[in-house]
Amino acid sequence: MPNYNYNNRNIVLHELIGLKVEVARSRDKSRKGIKGIVVNETKNTLVIDTPSGRRAVPKLASTFKFVYGKSRFIVDGREINFRPHERLEKSYRFYKRRRM
Repeated sequence: MPNYNYNNRNIVLHELIGLKVEVARSRDKSRKGIKGIVVNETKNTLVIDTPSGRRAVPKLASTFKFVYGKSRFIVDGREINFRPHERLEKSYRFYKRRRM
């Protein structure tokens, strides 16, 4: 596990690939509860490796619960709906709104 300093505020700026994730809420009820590890990310989706195979989950329609060590972070998909390399610049407004 990389030695990142994840917290509730900066999770929207960090790398998400490799983190454990669960879909906490989704407009598509069949996606709620999907658990696994993020293996890829595009502008609009997170690809999650689950025991039953890989699943692509739309970011805008979902709320995610990320796990890093003993810490858990809830992230609305709108906060991370950017290309991974653009997230640092574009998610900064969400970073400023999030509580520590």
